[in-house]
Amino acid sequence: MDLKNYHNFQKLKNNSNTFKKIFFYRICGTGMGAAACLLKGAGHEVAGADRMFYPPMSTYLEESGIDIYKLEDISLKDIARDYDLIVVGNVVAKASDDAREIEQLGIPFCSFPSAIGAFVLENKTVVGLSGTHGKTTTTYMGVQVFEKLGAKPGHFIGGVMGDRAPAEVGSGEFFFIESDEYDSAYFEKYSKFQSYSIDHLVITSLEFDHADIFSSIDDIKNEFRQVIPKAKTVIGCSDWKYINELKSERIHKNWVDYGDDTTEILEESEIGTKFSLSYNSKKYVFKTNAIGKHNILNLSSILLVALRAGYSEEEIQGSITDLKMVQRRQEVKGEYKGATIVDDFAHHPTAVEETIKAIKVQYPNKKIHACLEPGSATARSDIFQEQFVCALALADMISVIAPTRPTTAIGHGDLNVPELINSLSHQGHDCTSVEDLNKLLERIEEFSSSDTVHLVMSNSSCLGLWSSDFIKKL
Repeated sequence: MDLKNYHNFQKLKNNSNTFKKIFFYRICGTGMGAAACLLKGAGHEVAGADRMFYPPMSTYLEESGIDIYKLEDISLKDIARDYDLIVVGNVVAKASDDAREIEQLGIPFCSFPSAIGAFVLENKTVVGLSGTHGKTTTTYMGVQVFEKLGAKPGHFIGGVMGDRAPAEVGSGEFFFIESDEYDSAYFEKYSKFQSYSIDHLVITSLEFDHADIFSSIDDIKNEFRQVIPKAKTVIGCSDWKYINELKSERIHKNWVDYGDDTTEILEESEIGTKFSLSYNSKKYVFKTNAIGKHNILNLSSILLVALRAGYSEEEIQGSITDLKMVQRRQEVKGEYKGATIVDDFAHHPTAVEETIKAIKVQYPNKKIHACLEPGSATARSDIFQEQFVCALALADMISVIAPTRPTTAIGHGDLNVPELINSLSHQGHDCTSVEDLNKLLERIEEFSSSDTVHLVMSNSSCLGLWSSDFIKKL
């Protein structure tokens, strides 16, 4: 492997004026596409290529005026001739022909986190939203709150929102960025957030995940140990053991706690939540349309950023009354035979549990049919076998989509779906495994009535449910 032309964040920053024309190799990934549009917004000439293009990312790229090509229609030699820098997607494997050819072209290449850090974030006050759960939702909350406060923030969000692009430079000082602990590229095996020059680091939660690249929770904590000392402020949720352990290491002096000890839900209903937030020996009381403890805690971290930035209680209250959610986060898709259909990205047992709890608040007195697709490497493994039982037991009826491919979790076997079904059935739940779309549709048909909510939880296609004819019936 010849990496002499690899440029990390620091090397790019030192030579930023030399890169005018930038090519994104495998541009249609969520992060890559958003990063391409962000760099175009920052004044660079941007193009890209991929094998296949699908909405909404393909539509987003076209509307942004970015030239996109199919890989078979453009050669790497053409790219080397016409562009100053190649941004390489994480989908490109170390042992692939693509990687070897890019390394031999003789022009600089980098990851998209390094490009964002070097070309966009240097002159911003960066709020990095990190943690195992809630990064996308909390980042979107931060953008909405600070937008309503008049701050004109920029953002980078790994999700689809109905009211804005996933990435915008913004004309104001603040920039909210979803700060992922997953690695950046085959040549950059450290967390994306290490390239983001984060000023205010929010850690929403911390537990083991991404078992395909991390072998232990300490591997993940090591990534946070690299970024925490560089931040000006750390705002961490004290409800999580591993966050408290990082705090106890005293690697940062300016650490602000939030969690059950500081945030109390005073009233909650299907239309919103009244809660208190304690900060600097003062108790603030707020009302919001957000529902669910996890959403209120995520919002609390943003309010702490706003309070520390000098915004008043009254200003903040006016900014949180009509918050929107990212698509696939408790997203109502419609109704079928009287039953409400909800789509959610949850696939980790903690997220599954909190999502079911939130749906119970939002739809009191209704039965919940939980449909879970364990799609990630960690979810497909036996790591959370018992945790999935506890989480899914909160629902009334359960359908588990059996994984069709083995896990790539390091040192672990596959999720035992028959054992999961058996454990839940013994607790009195109507629970079964689902192997195909027809079976899933049969389950939805069986339970559909005005007394039911179908909660579909998946970080993948859920057997193609949302692209099937079923969606036309809603």
